[in-house]
Amino acid sequence: MKQNVSAPDPVDTRLGARLAELRAERGWSLGELAERSGVSRSTLSRAERAEISPTASLLNRLCAVYGRTMSRLLSEVEAEPAPLVRAADQQVWEDRASGFLRRSVSPPHPGLRGELVEGRLAPGADLVYDRPPVPGLEQHIWVLAGSLAVTAQDVEHTLDAGDCLRLRVWGPTRFRCAGEGEARYVLAVVLP
Repeated sequence: MKQNVSAPDPVDTRLGARLAELRAERGWSLGELAERSGVSRSTLSRAERAEISPTASLLNRLCAVYGRTMSRLLSEVEAEPAPLVRAADQQVWEDRASGFLRRSVSPPHPGLRGELVEGRLAPGADLVYDRPPVPGLEQHIWVLAGSLAVTAQDVEHTLDAGDCLRLRVWGPTRFRCAGEGEARYVLAVVLP
């Protein structure tokens, strides 16, 4: 019986190649990266070969090890960022396993410290990050629609449309769709 195998997503292919480059630049084996990130060698290998689409949690762990924000990592798999990015050209990445959709609204640039990201969580979606990609990262979370529960430093904040939460991220965080409909929000990220 022939198995129907679809071609890997082009973004996943470029992302896998970039992850492999970052590891090679540091001279790390898969085992060393596994120890540093807490992600199994098998999962790392499959992500680098684009055999799996990495989850937001996995990318967050790797960003922490490599000292990058997720937006910066994702921008590195695209062409040189322009100062203007039309809505139709903004990079969208989806973590299908968790129901999280992420749109890079502003193109990150190595010389700039801030960026805007649009997040969408499907009903029931629950994202847990075990560490920030960069310790002390400043985040402003502005809810555009729905209800979003954000947990940081063991305190849960429930935000409704129009509410904005500002925080610095030092430890684990959790983003959970707290309503019956989709939660849509803007995340302003500022490097320390």
